[in-house]
Amino acid sequence: MALQERNDPIMVRVVEQPVKETTVADVLIGSLGLVGVMLVAALLLGLVLGGILVLFKKLTSRDGIDPDDDARSLRVTPTS
Repeated sequence: MALQERNDPIMVRVVEQPVKETTVADVLIGSLGLVGVMLVAALLLGLVLGGILVLFKKLTSRDGIDPDDDARSLRVTPTS
């Protein structure tokens, strides 16, 4: 009888890591990072679209696809 196993349950408590507290500085740094990324994306998109517009203007003027002379005569500009 001395060789019998003990059948007592073993209780295990899992201790979780404490959650890091979010501070005002964390929020500000995150928002500044997001604004920086958006600014760079807007700059790159503007450069790409500007380049496309410039190329389009150069290609249309090189091909002779200019507006009619009648359309130019309708401009209201002072003459010297």
